[in-house]
Amino acid sequence: MIKEGNINVSTENIFPIIKQFLYSDHEIFLRELVSNAVDATQKMKTLSSIGEMKTNLDKLKVEVILDKDAKTLTIRDNGIGMDADEVDKYINQIAFSGAEEFVNKYKDEDAKNSIIGHFGLGFYSAFMVAKEVEIISKSQKPKSTPVRWVCDGSPNFTMEETTKKTKGTDIILHIADDSLEFLENQRISGILTKYCKFLPIPVKFGMNTNQIDDPSGEKDENDKVKQISEEVENIINNPTPAWTKSPADLSNEDYTSFYRELYPMEFEDPLFQIHLNVDYPFNLTGILYFPKLKNNVEVQKNKINLYSNQVFITDNVENIVPEFLTLLHGVIDSPDIPLNVSRSYLQADGNVKKISSHITKKVADKLASMFKKDRKDFEKKWDDVKVFIEYGMLTDDKFYDKAEKFAMYKTTASAYHTFEEYFEKVKETQKNKDGKTILLYTTNPKEQHSFVKRATDKGYEVLDFEGPLVSHLMSKLESKHADVQFSRVDADTIDKLIQKDEEQPSILSAEQIESLKPMIEGEVDKGKLVVQVESMSPTDSPMIITQSEFMRRMKEQQMTGGGGMQMFGSLPDTYNLVVNGNHPLVSKILEEKDDAARSGLIKQTVDLALLAQGLLKGEDLTDFVSRSVEMIK
Repeated sequence: MIKEGNINVSTENIFPIIKQFLYSDHEIFLRELVSNAVDATQKMKTLSSIGEMKTNLDKLKVEVILDKDAKTLTIRDNGIGMDADEVDKYINQIAFSGAEEFVNKYKDEDAKNSIIGHFGLGFYSAFMVAKEVEIISKSQKPKSTPVRWVCDGSPNFTMEETTKKTKGTDIILHIADDSLEFLENQRISGILTKYCKFLPIPVKFGMNTNQIDDPSGEKDENDKVKQISEEVENIINNPTPAWTKSPADLSNEDYTSFYRELYPMEFEDPLFQIHLNVDYPFNLTGILYFPKLKNNVEVQKNKINLYSNQVFITDNVENIVPEFLTLLHGVIDSPDIPLNVSRSYLQADGNVKKISSHITKKVADKLASMFKKDRKDFEKKWDDVKVFIEYGMLTDDKFYDKAEKFAMYKTTASAYHTFEEYFEKVKETQKNKDGKTILLYTTNPKEQHSFVKRATDKGYEVLDFEGPLVSHLMSKLESKHADVQFSRVDADTIDKLIQKDEEQPSILSAEQIESLKPMIEGEVDKGKLVVQVESMSPTDSPMIITQSEFMRRMKEQQMTGGGGMQMFGSLPDTYNLVVNGNHPLVSKILEEKDDAARSGLIKQTVDLALLAQGLLKGEDLTDFVSRSVEMIK
């Protein structure tokens, strides 16, 4: 008996909407159809567990069969199957109030990638790539009659009884001429690997090679899908990935092996991992890995894959986890994260907020535990994880409060301290006359070696603050600790950086300083160097290049985002040329009567100061070398 009818929609435009509107990327049709097939096998497990059905669960599988000659793609399962009534209920009865209302209600771009599954419309995603779709299904119910359903992409369908030897469902897609890319082996293989890599039932993919043999000699027209040859079939998924197992059953080698499975192109093993396993008040599993983070924060992002019941959803988990956690790698699997709503709705969703807070807490607790359990080992890992922790401290106040107890601050002597430990160590020796404790730091110990040495010779400690986020981090710490101020060692002379009550007397008179300054200004680029004469120790350098802590830090923050200075445009590089009025060479410059000799002395001394800061380059460096050779001769 053949049944003809119309799918219960109130418009003929529903199929164009499905094809063009619901998904921005048509490849997701295969995710939907394979997921439906897996669901059909999972229902078998459920019925078996409650004693309503007896079956061999070990043989459950899903097959994806590509027939390039017939231009078909078949998704086959040996799951629960459907009879005619169930096909009528689940396939034909789609009640929409109208396509226009549907579009208006769900037009948010962010909803496209999951809206079909939300409405139970996963099957209809087939029409994004198929000009005709067949369903051939046989229910697991005893004495059920197989059914064949056919639709050409209009609301019209035909449904008839048929014959089918095996129980389960075949979805046969007759690929449309504008979607022939989905008849390519590599294209289908790539989609399956992307979306179905960890589905809980074996998923096989292969090319058709032989017709189904019918032992009775009667050719079954409706079982016209060819068998997958054993020689070419390929199981594409791992049904029991590491995150679905108990942490007690996994070794470090197992975790590393799974990391390699996730990221075959990563060359370095992760430092450590966190296994997530929560079933109340929300469902959340997953494994988050700490990679060795590089200084380029943006390159590290979007390496966490979001799954829902082992089906890949996206690798963009922003708005689902705090921003700093996007620097981690790994997997989060939760059916409780709404996948069919806008990003703005995600931010307000109660479950998402709870999940986000839980992950943040788990990460902070893991780091705190490592710090307490083996501090030396934690210190060894610090340089590889500090960018992540600093990013978290800057962007998440709850994480900051926890991280303050284990965040490390390394000195140029390679000693590690928490902020509290370090402050207690230097608060008296590095307190200036205004009562503020000055925390000296360097962003490049080698390039700023002479400045570091001046500070350590004074008995001061210097922090080794390398990394892209330190300017922002220092500003955050200063806002949290009003009695602390950070200054880079080359921001001023050491006596000015930590200014005490005592002052160095000047051997130059006011008249000498007044005549000295224009002499030096006449030999330098006043647009880049601001000359200032100061009283320093005679043993200090005759001239030093410094840069204002405020201006340099603002420029660094501008380069990495933030800092509040964008309104002023790009900040110029300006430096101070500090002249040590108490140095014998400066006195010699003042006393030199020959203009050419005095000019040579000034240029040579200024170039030495520029060279110490790595600022002498190009033609100026060439001239300096030539001048130095002549002086030696």
